[in-house]
Amino acid sequence: MTASLDPEVWSVLRLILQVAFFVSVFALLKSMYEVREFTQLRHLAKPTGAFRVPTILLSLLFLGLLLYQATWQLTGVFRPEFIAFMQLHDRREFNPAHWIERGRILDRRGEVLAYSEEILGKVYRIYPDGPVFSPVVGYTQPMFGATGMEAVATVHLNGGTAASLKNWSELGRQLVVQEKRPRGQDLTLTLDADLQRLAVERLGECRGAVVLLNTIDGAIRVLASVPSYDPNQITPALFQGGDPASPLLNRATQGLYPPGSTFKIALASLALEQGFAGTLDCPADGFTTSARYRKIRDHEYYGARNNGTVWKGYGRLDLTRALAKSSNVFFAQLGVRYGHDAFDAMTDRFQLNRQIRLHESPYGVWAMRTGQAPRLDRSDRYGLAQMSIGQGRLLVTPAYMAIMAGAVANQGLAMTPRLIENEPPRPLARFMSETTAGKLAPMLRKVVTEGTGRGIDQPTLAIAGKTGTAQNPQGDSHSWFVGFAPADRPELAIAVLVEQGGYGSAVAAPIARDLLLRAQALGLIRD
Repeated sequence: MTASLDPEVWSVLRLILQVAFFVSVFALLKSMYEVREFTQLRHLAKPTGAFRVPTILLSLLFLGLLLYQATWQLTGVFRPEFIAFMQLHDRREFNPAHWIERGRILDRRGEVLAYSEEILGKVYRIYPDGPVFSPVVGYTQPMFGATGMEAVATVHLNGGTAASLKNWSELGRQLVVQEKRPRGQDLTLTLDADLQRLAVERLGECRGAVVLLNTIDGAIRVLASVPSYDPNQITPALFQGGDPASPLLNRATQGLYPPGSTFKIALASLALEQGFAGTLDCPADGFTTSARYRKIRDHEYYGARNNGTVWKGYGRLDLTRALAKSSNVFFAQLGVRYGHDAFDAMTDRFQLNRQIRLHESPYGVWAMRTGQAPRLDRSDRYGLAQMSIGQGRLLVTPAYMAIMAGAVANQGLAMTPRLIENEPPRPLARFMSETTAGKLAPMLRKVVTEGTGRGIDQPTLAIAGKTGTAQNPQGDSHSWFVGFAPADRPELAIAVLVEQGGYGSAVAAPIARDLLLRAQALGLIRD
């Protein structure tokens, strides 16, 4: 019937129905009161005030709840919070909120990552690349709710904002009258579809994550997590658990891993902030804080032992060469030298042990984890030495390591990662001084030209960064690379993690190189 009504006629009729409802409720309550007076036993004492006041208050409370519920139901389609609630929490297929043809989700160049299509009278959400973008885009499905940008940006995708009453009035009218299917607004992300596909392709069958972001404004160009799930095929089996691949886990923003040698970037910044300019002796036999604990040694020690030879050790190293050679012995000593208080202050400044909000709306928050750097007992010097080389109880997310690299590239200032193209850039925190960042960046360039990352050095693009091979108690070591490019005027920062991938220089670093070169070809790095 509503489909045949003129919109103006329906508006008047809707107002009349609301008034009629409220009048009916008032008349019903009045009748109930009159019946109570008529049936009251005359010979009994009248209710005292102590009984009458609570009764009146309860009646008023019930009436208020009834009126609120009636208003919510009768005018809900004209409210953004009602539409969002119905889409996210009312799984029934006949729910009118699911009749909306939501806006498209686009990458930075306008490529469609998600769109709605009407098939046989029903609206379906289509994701052309399946699992490639699901760690960011998420899904929306009548039976299983919504995740990712589909959830937190649901108001925009539905066609309006909480402040745009005109948009929501029109949307609500279309839902009720159904003269035409309501259409939402498009949402443009900062992602680059080509780079995201390349990241997923290069990870292949491995489990891992890639995060690539702009060092100046925090725009995320790649946020890949493998393996993932196909948002076109959401079934109950996906949520039953037991799958060791954990396809619902966003490894980029929620996966916690020991960072290994990539965390030496933070220790190097601590040393520079403390004014370190000398050398430390790095003997072949390694370093420990007590004879009770196993010695921390450099990789070359074990390589020589496996080959039946004896390694002579690095001897005395300065900070630049220790970073290039990725000496565990050097950085374990460095962490112990400055102590727990300095280490804890550094992790606080670097925003560890907290969450960072990637996008927030009145109807959802999408946050990423940074990592875990627990406070150690002051007597635990060996634990501090382990954390200083990115092992022990220290854990981080790949997205956080990209932010750390971006801070070095951006003169010490970390930017808040952002996924919405038209959102303004926001500083996150100052990880280090400009002076420290200015000294650290050339050191990371030498890692690629002279150290463990020299296999990815390119004549056309000056890459700076740090490799990492993080010991993993569940199996083979995790492979890491963290860095930025171009080294002299950085524009992009990257973090690559390959679970149980082995040496960072052999597995993660080449993936980072390929992505940075493709970004350069796409114009994301200026010539």
